Amino acid sequence: MSRAWALGVAMVVAGMPAWAQDVVGSVDPEDFSSPRSGALIFRLGGYKPRIDTEKGLTGTPYKNTFGDSSLLLAEVELQFFFYQGIGTAGLGVSAGYGEKYANAKLEEGGDAAEKTALKVVPLGLNAFYKFDYAAFEWGIPLVPYGKLGLIYSPWWVTKGDDTENTDGRKGSGGKWGWGATAGVSFLLDVLQPRFARDFDSGLGVNHSYLFAEYTYADVDNFGGKGLVLSSRRWMFGLALDY
Repeated sequence: MSRAWALGVAMVVAGMPAWAQDVVGSVDPEDFSSPRSGALIFRLGGYKPRIDTEKGLTGTPYKNTFGDSSLLLAEVELQFFFYQGIGTAGLGVSAGYGEKYANAKLEEGGDAAEKTALKVVPLGLNAFYKFDYAAFEWGIPLVPYGKLGLIYSPWWVTKGDDTENTDGRKGSGGKWGWGATAGVSFLLDVLQPRFARDFDSGLGVNHSYLFAEYTYADVDNFGGKGLVLSSRRWMFGLALDY
């Protein structure tokens, strides 16, 4: 009896490597892909507010102070996917920060010893759609997309270390508006497929992209009076689907 038991155990142990090989071989690592639920996006670009286009404004205060150069704007966006089929659609929330420093101006027009700065924090809520079906099904790595949403931009102007006051009014506030964005992403997975699979299996990042996008934003309290923070800008960045 003991010999029969030992023989049976030996046969099972001997057969285990072949069984394990069959099971492992049946799982194709090429097919691995975790579920997608959203994306994390980082972008940078130049942001030149259209302050000098304000109705009734005398002169060009932005150009006179900061010249023709733009602020450097950095933004992060979190997207949530609600539809995945012929493309992907959902909602995104974003937050950014930009600032621009220059010499403060004297009443005579010369440069003061102190620095002045314009600072903005654009906040956004948008609906988006991206046509990634061709990338996933046909192997075309370019993904066009579009976004439309609301923007709220807190802003403030500093002089030295303090918020500037002009004619008794504090140099800060917030502006509402809207923006539309069109862009195209390049799917990086095609460059290093194995690395992309490891990125997915290890960190849950399904796909990564480099992108360029153009935004048309009107941020002036929908045609109201006061500071105009509208812009027309290009931005570039990295997007990660998870």
